[in-house]
Amino acid sequence: MEDMSQPLAATALETTRENPWPLRLLSEKMKGYIDRMSPTWIEAEVEELSIRPGNKMTFLTLRDLEGEEHLKVSMWAGVIAPVKDTIAPGSRVVVYAKPTFWTRTGTLQLQAAEIHLQGLGEMLARIEQLRVALAQEGIFDASHKKPLPVIPRKIGLICGQGAKAEQDVIVNARGRWPAAQFETRYANVQGEQCPPTVVAALQELDQIPDVDVIIITRGGGAVADLLPFSDERIVRAAFAAKTPIVSAIGHETDCPLLDLVADYRASTPTDAAKRVVPDLETELTGVQNALAHARTAFTSRLRAEMDQLAQIRSRPTFASPAGIIDAHQQDLDRAKESMAERLRNRLEVERVTLGGLTRELAALSPGAIMERGYSVVRGPDKKVITSHTQAKKGDMLQIMLAEGNLITTVQISAAGLK
Repeated sequence: MEDMSQPLAATALETTRENPWPLRLLSEKMKGYIDRMSPTWIEAEVEELSIRPGNKMTFLTLRDLEGEEHLKVSMWAGVIAPVKDTIAPGSRVVVYAKPTFWTRTGTLQLQAAEIHLQGLGEMLARIEQLRVALAQEGIFDASHKKPLPVIPRKIGLICGQGAKAEQDVIVNARGRWPAAQFETRYANVQGEQCPPTVVAALQELDQIPDVDVIIITRGGGAVADLLPFSDERIVRAAFAAKTPIVSAIGHETDCPLLDLVADYRASTPTDAAKRVVPDLETELTGVQNALAHARTAFTSRLRAEMDQLAQIRSRPTFASPAGIIDAHQQDLDRAKESMAERLRNRLEVERVTLGGLTRELAALSPGAIMERGYSVVRGPDKKVITSHTQAKKGDMLQIMLAEGNLITTVQISAAGLK
């Protein structure tokens, strides 16, 4: 309980064991002193990070770049938003913050107004912005991916001169496919000269007609070493290439932007070699299996067809083909006999009809009439005379009798009888 008999010391220096400060007074003094401090820029490394969706505040712990000192930092969500997608534990940052002291908990922390990535972090942030912009253009869309050839005539290879990655690709590719041919172009695979030399090599190989696929590779490395392969110049050159591109940069966990635009992303140079050529042993085994399968299928089909042919040949029709002919011959004979019978009947009917017509014609013919005593008289002009007025004295007439003809002369005409 406080002793109110004497006033509290005005400064910390004036306190004694008999006249100490209450803890709350010390906290208030500390808060007042810290509150008078101006905001300051500090550089540190992110040790811990806590970004919770929907939370208005973000908390992280900073650690000194060389020492073990660390301090907690709080900031509003809008402050960390520009670097939220790229900041991570280990990132190097510069923070503009003001120290704050919480009297209730005795906690000292920083309230940040700005935060910026430094060094590698800053470059990664720029790459992330570029990735977002290129993705919006559709450069990374799967619809732009070109299929890799089954067996390339030539393999374009872009790598560093004397790099182990070159041998990894060539040895593994020829180990799988001994006939593999390479068209190699050397380029800088890190540093400032990496983008222009890689672009030049890529454009040159893309113009060679028998280069069917291009591998761009290097043997991994630190994150900073791989940053040039996220350069916009390389990304756009890869997108514009007509030849399929395989990216073999870094390791499984690395993902430069070249990996996103390439038609195939290989985790290592060895993986790239396995991807661009088939395995000869596997292909030969496949061919042998296919031949065996075809032979089995052919033999099975041939056996089935022979069995079916034997069944067909065993049928009575094929066992004795003459039987079919005999049956049809009998039908033909019956048809011929029926036709002859019908013909005979028809001839008989026609013969009877003809006889009747003949007799009728004979009864009506002039000859039959003349046999009954009639004759036909024709004048000099051979016309039949049907009236006595048609003949005159002296005309020579022809009289047709039933048997023979007579020639006579008119002595007296019908007019002379009057």
